[in-house]
Amino acid sequence: MPRKPLTALVLLTLIAGLGACSNNKRTDDDAQPDTDRQASGSIATDPKDSKGPAAEIPGAGKGGTVTVLRQSKVSHLDPQRVYSFVGLTASQLYARRLTTYKDDGKGKVVLVGDLAETPGTDVDKNCKTWEFKIKDGVKFEDGSAITSKEIAYGIARSFDLALTGGPTYIQEWLADSPQFDTKFNFAADKTALPPGLTTPDPKTLRLTFAKPHCDLPFAASLPATAPVPPAKDTGTDYDKQPFSSGPYKLTKNEAGTRLTFERNTFWDPATDAMRHQYPDSYVYEFGANIVTQTNRIIADSGADAAAVSFNGVDASLVSKVVGDPALKARTLQEPTPSEYTLTINNNRVTDLKVRQALNTVIDRDGIVKTLGGDTVARAVTTLMPPATIGWKNYEAYPAGKSGNPEKAKELLGGKSVELVLGFPDDSRNQELSTTLKSNLEKAGFKITLKPIAADTFLDETKKKDNPWDLYIGSWGADWPSGASILPVLYDGRAIKDGGSNNGASYLNAPALNAEFDRILAMPVGEQGAEWGKLDEKIMLEHAPVVPLYVDVMFTLHGSKVGGLFIDSIWGSVAVTNAYVKQ
Repeated sequence: MPRKPLTALVLLTLIAGLGACSNNKRTDDDAQPDTDRQASGSIATDPKDSKGPAAEIPGAGKGGTVTVLRQSKVSHLDPQRVYSFVGLTASQLYARRLTTYKDDGKGKVVLVGDLAETPGTDVDKNCKTWEFKIKDGVKFEDGSAITSKEIAYGIARSFDLALTGGPTYIQEWLADSPQFDTKFNFAADKTALPPGLTTPDPKTLRLTFAKPHCDLPFAASLPATAPVPPAKDTGTDYDKQPFSSGPYKLTKNEAGTRLTFERNTFWDPATDAMRHQYPDSYVYEFGANIVTQTNRIIADSGADAAAVSFNGVDASLVSKVVGDPALKARTLQEPTPSEYTLTINNNRVTDLKVRQALNTVIDRDGIVKTLGGDTVARAVTTLMPPATIGWKNYEAYPAGKSGNPEKAKELLGGKSVELVLGFPDDSRNQELSTTLKSNLEKAGFKITLKPIAADTFLDETKKKDNPWDLYIGSWGADWPSGASILPVLYDGRAIKDGGSNNGASYLNAPALNAEFDRILAMPVGEQGAEWGKLDEKIMLEHAPVVPLYVDVMFTLHGSKVGGLFIDSIWGSVAVTNAYVKQ
């Protein structure tokens, strides 16, 4: 049955109901996010909405350097491999896509054409054939024109399993198979294109699917559709020096400690509906832990006066920041669509009762307090976060806010189960993993903690034969539908030796896989309630993870930087409107 398009109005109003983008409408004695604001949004059908230049930001001027502080380096800069929040937001500086979101930071979000003139045309009105017309005047950093050929090449190279890490929606849809690499071998012929992908002329890109995929305009907003000139493709080394199509270009990459982006003189604002080019440069600085970041920005000195912490305010300093009106005036705070879980490796932890016991003992209140309280986190018991269409509030394993160790012991039948917990080796996850270890051992588990380099954590846990039983996982929906959460994370047919998103839990249940197919075949507007029901079914029958909390972005910036906001889709700091106050 053909799936009917779901307008962004439905999608974005629901996500904004959680207050995803920041307007900071708070009184000095109320540190809670502005959750009452209602957003509006749409898919831009008028080509004028996709044209530039972007609306000027009041008070913004040119010049200066904006610094983004983050403890761990960016996992990938190669746009076809980008899938972390910092990578997704940073890539907006140098990697344009087919579509993108205009986000005014006040609740209005519109899906527009980025490199394309519009968010795409459903040629036959059945969501099987999509066509994008490429804008005139879009150029790479060397002044050469961006055409459909370079965009198609970018999509084609995403089929290469040597270039893992990025989203796989479009690859799977074109191949009509989760094992998309079996349908197209990029390495064997880099001049060829995947099945269903054609470039009738330099201005036209066409995607033809065997099944309807009405979500394509949203999937096309991911950087996997960024253009790559074949002559500039250096394979895995492209991570070190991607070729810019955006307003900034990478001019210095200092071995995981610092990235410097400077203006791309060939970027034409008349072609760009959402980006600006106010600062002379952006610097991403890595290494400082969250306490150091927070203290540096509190001090508000030198370059840090125009800096923002990507990691947020450290838990130990939340009360200090909240209690100081001058500091709180420099904060951004909004709930996000990002959900964190204690992910269970179902390949290794095969006993359902053990997985149920893990869910039963968990002390969510303690975890939230460890993170800094509800200023920075909100406990959840569901696989989908509350921002998701069709979200159903339930608790599969009722155990109170603090967990039930005795009930968990009953499920374990008196056994002492030894498990290895892997975690990213940054300060926040070190503290969280220690709390989890103490919590789980109350039920008789024996937990060994194993730190994993934060910048390789995603790649390592996506290896099918990884050596960890548990790991701290997170997922932010690529758009607020169960379609971009449940099948992506729990469809066992998508499991690969490495690089699969189901590499989180490695759950593979044929009956569950069939349910994904059934719901995805429904009209998109009818799927919401079905995803909510399936969410609960997965937890009751499989307990593949332990839902922990939804992140609340609470971060601090210097007094000389303006135009920052919390991205409505990713729930992280957006820099496309940033400027340095002169």
